[in-house]
Amino acid sequence: MKFEMAWLAWAAPAAAVLVGLVAWWARQRRLRAAGAWSSALVTRLRADGRWSVAWLSIIALVAVLGAAGPRWGRSAVLTESRALNVVLALDISRSMLAEDVAPNRLAHATREASRVLLDSQGDRVGLLAFAGRSYILAPLTLDGGAVGLYLDSIDPDLASEGGTNLASVLRQGAEVLGAAGQGGDRALVIFTDGEGHDSVADAVAAATDLKAADVRLILVAQGGVTPVKIPIRDSTGRLVEYKKDTNGAIVLTERRDDLLQQVAEAAGGTLVAADTPDQAGAVRATLAALVRRPAAERRLEDLVPRAWVVALVGALLLLLSTLTRHGASLIGIGLIGVLARPASAQRPPKAEQLSQQGDSVHAAEEYLREARLAGSSDTAWYNAGTAALRAGDFERARQALVVAGNSVDPDLRFRALYNLGLVSLRQARVDSVRRDTLNAEAAKFLKDALLLQPVSADAKWNLELATRHRPPPSGGGGRAPPPPKSPAGGGGQGGRGAPPPAGGLSKAEAEQILASVERAEREVRSDQAKRRRPPPTQPVKDW
Repeated sequence: MKFEMAWLAWAAPAAAVLVGLVAWWARQRRLRAAGAWSSALVTRLRADGRWSVAWLSIIALVAVLGAAGPRWGRSAVLTESRALNVVLALDISRSMLAEDVAPNRLAHATREASRVLLDSQGDRVGLLAFAGRSYILAPLTLDGGAVGLYLDSIDPDLASEGGTNLASVLRQGAEVLGAAGQGGDRALVIFTDGEGHDSVADAVAAATDLKAADVRLILVAQGGVTPVKIPIRDSTGRLVEYKKDTNGAIVLTERRDDLLQQVAEAAGGTLVAADTPDQAGAVRATLAALVRRPAAERRLEDLVPRAWVVALVGALLLLLSTLTRHGASLIGIGLIGVLARPASAQRPPKAEQLSQQGDSVHAAEEYLREARLAGSSDTAWYNAGTAALRAGDFERARQALVVAGNSVDPDLRFRALYNLGLVSLRQARVDSVRRDTLNAEAAKFLKDALLLQPVSADAKWNLELATRHRPPPSGGGGRAPPPPKSPAGGGGQGGRGAPPPAGGLSKAEAEQILASVERAEREVRSDQAKRRRPPPTQPVKDW
């Protein structure tokens, strides 16, 4: 249990004693005044108000405790926001590697999509990637940070089929948005150079179906209209060769405004020109015209305000006192009215108010201030670390989440370790010097989290992101190198594995399963890359 105003809770017994003394003094004066009239009246008053002093003392105690703002327990809170349903789709075909815009079409599209994602805070956002077919990277979610991680991992190698199929992404975008059961209007934002290799009729038909489904289409053109080569570079960025077709001729690619215009007109959508200085701003302006409707998200809240429970107890005591001593109950009602006026137990905490207002930086500072108070729970440290992570303050987030990661609550410990993995992943994105070390730390935190919840799909996906960017192991072995050990004294950094739950997996067994899953995924991707297709009647375009 925690009190909003701890000093008032400490003062509650003293207040009860003080009220009891005042009530006893008032009762004695009343008895003396009654004795001047009749001794029988004194006897009656003594019997009638025998427990009045005790009742008033207890009511005063309850009133002051209620005014102190008691909090305890945990509850599930359903948060509602007014949101759009937006799906971002990126063309990852080889033609998007053309460098007619700096640094290339795909990098430019990813940057603009990231800005659209930042502008869509509070909206439900999904992510697709497409080439010869379309792939769902992230379903509709209010977790913009998770979508951002998927967006940063965009790469042409994700596609098992080359080419560009606009019809497939239009249809899959309509399916993802059609499954949205809440939120406001629906929009599909596609970043592409328009060099579609499916038939124009198929793309136009899919766009027409999109319009019939009441989905707003926004096409964001990439690249230039002058034919350019497609460079093939190695992992160091060195130019190896230029993309060639099946006949050995160098491929030239250009932006297809004619196809994009036809698709946009068929869908009744918007085409953002490639030479628009601020493409993300143009998309934002279009989305601003759509209608937002309530969308709900469930979260856990620790130390729930319980002043109403104390108030209910006080009301019952007053009712019982009313049946015996009318005057005493009126005094108690007045006392509760005076003391309850400054009570703030039912008001949302300041940190939560700042978070709801979108002020992540000051919300993180307020959460940390509350967490540092004596007797703070692990949930307070978790809230502080999560708010700091949302604000981009990775060091504070790491410090707070490490404390929460030592919680004895398995669910809270899992969420703290999962967020520690996100902290390391996001730091690795901006710190090229320590990128390998940070990715290794992220992998370790996420593995520890999977020991607690082995079925978590999000933790598995982020673990794959962390291991994908780590250097290959020496000796050509199939297993990934073990993460580095935490330094001495850093038990809070996740170096100490949690004991396996009864009947669950041990740490070694979980790591073996994860390693086998990674090997199986690599084999599947290798088989897809080496799969032989029937000889085409015409040259197949895989860019």
